[in-house]
Amino acid sequence: MFELAIGAAGAGPDSALARVVTVFGSARPHCAYLFANRRANRMKVLIHDGLGIWLCARRLHQGKFRWAELWRGDQLALTPEQLQALVQGLPWQRIGPNGAISLV
Repeated sequence: MFELAIGAAGAGPDSALARVVTVFGSARPHCAYLFANRRANRMKVLIHDGLGIWLCARRLHQGKFRWAELWRGDQLALTPEQLQALVQGLPWQRIGPNGAISLV
C-alpha cells in the first residue's frame, strides 16, 4: 500500500519536501506525496523510497485528476494499482483488489 498525502503544488523536490515536512512532520519512507494545481490537470508526486526522494510530474491535456473533494490535506491508503490509475488520470476509486474494477 502507498500512503498518499494530497496538497498544493510545489516547485521542485526541495520545496515539495519542505511542504511535506511542514504539513506532516516528516516524509516517511515508502510513501508518496501528491501535489496538484488548482485546475487538477497537473500534479507532482514526491516519493521517499527509503534511500532518498524523487519527484515526478504529470500533465493531462484533457480532463482532470480524479480526487474531487479529497484533494486538500487528507491522507489516503492506496494500492499500487489505484496509485497507477490516479497518476494516469483514471477513476482510481473504481479499482479494487488485484486491479479488478469494482464500480461501473
